[in-house]
Amino acid sequence: MNASDNDLLLERQLCFGLSVASRSVIAAYKPVLAPLQLTHPQYLVMLALWEQAPRRVKDLGAALLLESATLSPLLKRLETIGYLTRTKDATDERALSVDLTPQGAALREQALSVPGTMMARLGLGRRGCHGPPRLHDGSHRSGNSNGRRREPASQCGSRSPPHGG
Repeated sequence: MNASDNDLLLERQLCFGLSVASRSVIAAYKPVLAPLQLTHPQYLVMLALWEQAPRRVKDLGAALLLESATLSPLLKRLETIGYLTRTKDATDERALSVDLTPQGAALREQALSVPGTMMARLGLGRRGCHGPPRLHDGSHRSGNSNGRRREPASQCGSRSPPHGG
């Protein structure tokens, strides 16, 4: 095996390492979110709604970097358990608006312990990672119709874009 063949070993693939890390972190959330009756993706939806509600489905998808086909079943399940409502938007009847129910808004108080619990479970301090890493080549795009990359407000580390790229 020559050096370039070693580059194709599974253990050397960045995507594999990130995939394993992602699954491990999401699995660590499961017992923490269970008392809230939330899965990790549902928790992300609720976080976005606790930041701003009501929101249009399209805007919620853009904030979460989720396609409508992924987001719709999450919203349906959260509506079924009584955490949110979906109604026609008052200003555009073609759009759906998502809002918290009183039960969904009250759930925020119970969820306040989740970040600290997860930081402890993962051995991180409060000054750990904040926001998804920025991809400098533009390959990760949000669902924005203008095709521009969504830049998170804060980053893990403070790297500068690589020179020449």
